[in-house]
Amino acid sequence: MGERRAYPSDLSDEAWELIRPVITAWKGQHPSVSGHQGRYDMREIVDAILYQARTGCQWRYLPHDLPPPSAVYYYFGKWRDDCTDQTIHDLLLWRVRESRGRHEDPSAVVIDTQTVRASVNAPKDTTGLDPGKKSPGRKRGIATDVLGLLIAVLVVAANVHDNAVGTALLDKVAATAPTVTKAWADAGFKNTVIEHGAQLGIDVEVVQRDPQVRGFAPVPKRWVVEQTLGTPMLHRRLVRDYETLPASSASMIYWSMTDLMTRRLTGTTTLTWRDPPAAGTSGGVHARATGEDRGPANRGP
Repeated sequence: MGERRAYPSDLSDEAWELIRPVITAWKGQHPSVSGHQGRYDMREIVDAILYQARTGCQWRYLPHDLPPPSAVYYYFGKWRDDCTDQTIHDLLLWRVRESRGRHEDPSAVVIDTQTVRASVNAPKDTTGLDPGKKSPGRKRGIATDVLGLLIAVLVVAANVHDNAVGTALLDKVAATAPTVTKAWADAGFKNTVIEHGAQLGIDVEVVQRDPQVRGFAPVPKRWVVEQTLGTPMLHRRLVRDYETLPASSASMIYWSMTDLMTRRLTGTTTLTWRDPPAAGTSGGVHARATGEDRGPANRGP
């Protein structure tokens, strides 16, 4: 057994137990080609994904005491493509809602979009210029419940109109949360979204900002989705869209919200630069035991 100094982004033991059953079941169904169970500890793989989400580093810049980037990206891609990332997220979503005295499935959502700049590695056919915000890059469309928890996400080129994003989001909501019958949206969504919602059995209401109010003021019903759009920005990987594939961008949003929900459920927080070091540690970072699963950097998954 060896030890490594844990990073603030690492899952606590309690947080790991929340998602371990899903990862363990997945691993049991996906043995390595050679038949062995894999060289890398699955918890270390998840910690590496969360480290990247939190710090915003490139894959190849992952620290040497975490599994090699090739292995981390292998699992990130696998879990993105088969929706394991969303499965983990949704299980935690239900637990958070229950902890707040809500039913597992929501009856109402709030939808909104956010445009962020894309990095140079993003293909041109997946980016564009948002004509309203005059900003190039990609557009994130999200639907949240009234608690601000993520129900659906969509990442497209920034020049895609909000109406197209809104209708696609409602389709996702209807598929994943058929109990939803109400949706609130801002003025960027037009009659097309309202009419599409009616076809799905969802009453879409556009909430207007009070023109008499100057400066910042939370808009009733809409403020929760605006807050959720800001919360993932604490994960630096999401400050700009660094992903080649829009699907990877959506996956990183799911992982960031998963990180948030595990901390809510376990009552833990991430250290900030303002927090003093914990007694007996350097920078509040503790040592964590690791097994022999971690291999040298040139090993594959």
